[in-house]
Amino acid sequence: MKLQGKKVLVTGAGGFVGSHLVEALTEYGCQVKAFVHYNSRNDWGYLEDLKKDLMDKVEVFSGDLRDSDCVRKAIGEQQVVFHLGALVGIPYSYVNPSDVVETNVKGTLNLLLASLDSSIEKFIHTSTSEVYGDAQYTPMDENHPVSPQSPYAASKASSDFLAKSFFESYDLSVAIIRPFNIYGPRQSARSVIPNIIAQGLLKDRIEVGSVFPTRDYTYVEDTAKGFVSFAECDETLGEVVNLGTGEEVSIEKLVELIGELLDKKLKISETEKRKRPEKSEVKRLVANPGKARELFGWKPEISIRQGLHLTIDWIKNNLSRYKTGIYNI
Repeated sequence: MKLQGKKVLVTGAGGFVGSHLVEALTEYGCQVKAFVHYNSRNDWGYLEDLKKDLMDKVEVFSGDLRDSDCVRKAIGEQQVVFHLGALVGIPYSYVNPSDVVETNVKGTLNLLLASLDSSIEKFIHTSTSEVYGDAQYTPMDENHPVSPQSPYAASKASSDFLAKSFFESYDLSVAIIRPFNIYGPRQSARSVIPNIIAQGLLKDRIEVGSVFPTRDYTYVEDTAKGFVSFAECDETLGEVVNLGTGEEVSIEKLVELIGELLDKKLKISETEKRKRPEKSEVKRLVANPGKARELFGWKPEISIRQGLHLTIDWIKNNLSRYKTGIYNI
């Protein structure tokens, strides 16, 4: 399936990854409808950062995924759905698990049901590597057991299974993409890389949680390209496919790398409030990206050093957006 000219709905379009995907799809020639969470400020999130001439081509739709009528209006005559809309904060899910489940599970169900009654040609559901839980073996392929360790991860695993069930039960053209940790410009201080960078630009001592966990970090533009290639590949229907680099980096190493790029010797302070509950801590996540390479030839092009450099430059120019004096959940 070719995406050029298709009517495409992107949920979570005002978010970090969603805004980059809207940008990539619009530049690729899609007719993009961007679903953003309604607020009375008419604030479109990170879509506000996109160039005006690009946004002039995008239809922005404000609403709430938990509202089934709203979702049906958004689906309309769309041909492809990229479902990224979710509450993604793991620390937030400890505080408000009901909110996370309502948005991530019910929101997904609403979209799936609306898609059954429309002319959707492909429904791309976005998962997360967090559903795997702590690595039982590495690198982690798509056959790795699913064992979520936080309410957020559990809500995403639930919505993954729900999406897969619609493929099996109703023959809806569902495909599940499972990115590992994404980073880059526009990411909020809720995530570890911009949090370290924002702190490092202002001081020499960085507050973090545990320093030993490792993650597989993929630059956001590589991820957006992966979404496009995944959607266009007919062999992804009914499948789960990881997006990742196959390399793992610890939090401690991240601080070291960011310090080098800032030309500073950053010191680390581990703080209890930033740590996950002990049994909820996922110690290792590293992808086996072989399936993505085999099915649609995707592999990341931006190295961790290149990506961190680009992210630092963006945060330097937007530092006023970051509340470095508080713990962002």
